[in-house]
Amino acid sequence: MATVYDVPANKLIEETAKDLKENVKLERPEWTLIVKTGTHKERKPSNIDWWWVRAASILRRVYIEGPVGVQRLRTAYGGTKNRGHKPNKFFKASGKVLRAIMKELDGVELTQSSKSGRKITDKGRSYMDKIASKIAVAK
Repeated sequence: MATVYDVPANKLIEETAKDLKENVKLERPEWTLIVKTGTHKERKPSNIDWWWVRAASILRRVYIEGPVGVQRLRTAYGGTKNRGHKPNKFFKASGKVLRAIMKELDGVELTQSSKSGRKITDKGRSYMDKIASKIAVAK
């Protein structure tokens, strides 16, 4: 049986995002249609399904990195901001977006909150491994 470590990340995230949208019915808040993902971005995401792609990416990170908090994820999803004639500078991603996604994942019991951060549940681990196995067989 294949695990998350055995398949390419981009294929896993793509398939997980599709499944989160269609089968798990992960809800997207209304404000996600107009929000930027961080101060380093100039515009909102161009992909209509960016909410589920980010949720799948966060789920994969929680699976791999163990207990993860919002601050570590803000740093991971941050980027450099073009500040005109001043030198570019690193800025963290939006914490509201990450917290909202993590609450949704807690609601469908794929992750759970602990003192050291969010960690993946047995149900979440099984869910991710099933998707990874499906991708490995399709190769």
